[in-house]
Amino acid sequence: MFKPLEGVKVLDLTQVLAGPYATYQLALMGAEIIKIEKPGEGDWTRIGGPRPELAAQKMALGYLAHNACKKSVTLDLKTPDGLELARKLIAECDVFVENFKPGVAERLGLGLDAVRAVRPDIVYCSISAYGQDGPMRTRPAYDHVIQGMCGIMLTTGRPGDGPTKVGAPYIDYATGLNAATAIMAALMEVRRTGQGVHVDVAMLDTALAMMASLMTNHLSAGWVPEQNGNEAWSQSPSSGAFETADGILMLAANHAVQFRNMAQAIGRADLLQDPRWSTPESAKENAAALRATLEAVFLTRPAAEWEDVLSAAAVPAARIRRLDEVMAEDQVRARALISEMRVEGVADPVHVPAMTFKANGINTAPSQPPARLGADTDAVLGELGVPADRLAQLRAGGVI
Repeated sequence: MFKPLEGVKVLDLTQVLAGPYATYQLALMGAEIIKIEKPGEGDWTRIGGPRPELAAQKMALGYLAHNACKKSVTLDLKTPDGLELARKLIAECDVFVENFKPGVAERLGLGLDAVRAVRPDIVYCSISAYGQDGPMRTRPAYDHVIQGMCGIMLTTGRPGDGPTKVGAPYIDYATGLNAATAIMAALMEVRRTGQGVHVDVAMLDTALAMMASLMTNHLSAGWVPEQNGNEAWSQSPSSGAFETADGILMLAANHAVQFRNMAQAIGRADLLQDPRWSTPESAKENAAALRATLEAVFLTRPAAEWEDVLSAAAVPAARIRRLDEVMAEDQVRARALISEMRVEGVADPVHVPAMTFKANGINTAPSQPPARLGADTDAVLGELGVPADRLAQLRAGGVI
């Protein structure tokens, strides 16, 4: 099994999506994750969603998707006893992850300095909307707010349609992956130097990093991106979205070899002799005519057929699919990206994401389902030496 983080212990104070997705990546790679949740409530994603029978058990799909292979410990961090127990856990952990608004961890007594006082060589990861410094540092945000902030919405959709949000909370997920990468790098730095590392991961930073070429073009050449619809950023007239007999085909014949292969594959080798399209420059000058010519050809056959024909000719092409269609593809099955998981007391299985990459040809799937709220509290605190009668007192007082 691929378990590079086996032996690493993580105290996870995160909720909702970006933070839990980060620690989920660490869990899949073998780290022990102790997730701290509020007694009686837990992570906000434990409720709601399209499976009410799961939500009623505080095991909603939104929670199940990112929290397998983690232990659940309930602690009220606003109480002296809860804070003291958290500090004892910190002393046993290699990584501390929080996604509070900047300043909240300090007010709880779990800021960077306080945590380092307990464990000097810890990796302390802060995940927030705008980062730990700058004039916007204290502002809260969610994925769609950052989408509006980062500029992506004014590049998405057709010209004149108005700003358009990306359909999935992709900034949350990318931030989670960014944080997981940063934590692993910081662990290597601790191993190298023996010194603790503070990792500061921001949703806005992550969103802008995913627009790196746009930022570079703007800052270096003054170019401001506009809505481009479904067309390719390359602006090649033989790339983008083309209507077919039954749907839209996404095509990327960007350079000369791809253009030649495409022309031959669709039975229009004569296009290669037309001076209007003999060079990239002339093709752009006559883009409208070329697109009209290509679309007339593509309208003669279904998108799936064109996808097969062009792919066989080494031309990037894919028909637009719904989510249910792509999930049924043999390619997705071959990549083992989705894992079927059984939840105790629930008849139907739940499907959750596995590792985002393969290692030695294997995609690591979660080895156990997410824990029910507080399921590991007694065991984890018992390992710290808290006796059973004391645990009963803490539970009666609402601390755990």
